[in-house]
Amino acid sequence: GHKALACNISDLAACGTRPEAFTLSMGLPPDTDYAWLDAFFSGMGALAERFGLALAGGDTTRSAAGITINVTAIGRAADTHIKRRSGARPGDVIFTAGALGASGTGLRDILAGRYDTPAAAVHRNPRPQVAEGVWLGQRHEVHAMMDISDGLASDIRHIMERSGVGAAIDTERIPAAADADIRTAACAGEDYVLLLTADCADTERLAADFLARFGAPLHPVGRITDCRELKWFENGTLRPLDWHGFTHY
Repeated sequence: GHKALACNISDLAACGTRPEAFTLSMGLPPDTDYAWLDAFFSGMGALAERFGLALAGGDTTRSAAGITINVTAIGRAADTHIKRRSGARPGDVIFTAGALGASGTGLRDILAGRYDTPAAAVHRNPRPQVAEGVWLGQRHEVHAMMDISDGLASDIRHIMERSGVGAAIDTERIPAAADADIRTAACAGEDYVLLLTADCADTERLAADFLARFGAPLHPVGRITDCRELKWFENGTLRPLDWHGFTHY
């Protein structure tokens, strides 16, 4: 319940929008475990209360097999504060608003039967960066933004495609979470950390203001280019890495 709502809230935060409400539709088979339902709504309700969100509608229907969950989150922002994937410009610095790879490490732990590790908790209970997203939406230096759900290696490509630009990533700058290697940090996905590009002339002030406000750094991981290719560098040397995250539709 927490994760179903959190990933939708994160989509709103990723464009600088403050979430206000959500709808929930569910398809439930006749043998649904009511204890599971109680736990589901407990997790969802706790997260909704944390962000002051109203459940504004939805639907419940019978499912022939399996449980189906559909959440739509609704937010509000001034037009001038909305950030899109299409705004990146050559010369922009690429930032992540947190460390990467904890969720991917947690998924590996869960699949291996290690359910109680810190990384497994991160995977099950992502924290959408709502306050950070709303604040970054108000900054004129920020040109493009989204959240990292498919992995940095895939999501930077989404910005490239929509903006008609390329990107160069410095692998040694990717902020890997504890117990995550660089490839996991770049490719695993579901971290729900904000990914943004910002005007290179104003990045020092942006990073300093972010640190002062949130007590955490913005991590510069590369730059936007005009070549329409994604290139990986290690300590200034071009590396022929064919890294990809996930693709969802």
